[in-house]
Amino acid sequence: MLDGEVAVYDERLVSRFEWMRRAPRDAVASPPMFLVFDLIQLDGQDVRHEPLRIRRERVERVLDGAPGVLLPIRRLADHGLKAWQQVLEHGWEGLVAKDPESPYVGGRSLKWLKVKQPNYREQERGFSRP
Repeated sequence: MLDGEVAVYDERLVSRFEWMRRAPRDAVASPPMFLVFDLIQLDGQDVRHEPLRIRRERVERVLDGAPGVLLPIRRLADHGLKAWQQVLEHGWEGLVAKDPESPYVGGRSLKWLKVKQPNYREQERGFSRP
């Protein structure tokens, strides 16, 4: 059992969740793809207690040779500031930093941190500020 989300990507490989409804006619877009964040069960065994680094290795093994619409989420630099620089350089929305020794925990946890760019593509995504 995998944990992840479905996404559509543009020609720069930037996630365009809003294109799940309808991509612009002239847009270059990937098909919907399932990006895998984590592993919950493997061969009927609960693996949530294992460290993330082990679960990640297993995800990569399980997905080796899988169809191209099923991919492990990309990994960024281990150093937080270097990872954030990658986010900015590529125009990504943000990042999720996780403790590689942490077990899987559903919901919010102090073992992971989500960091997003403020007001990321709001108008482009169909949101407007008052």
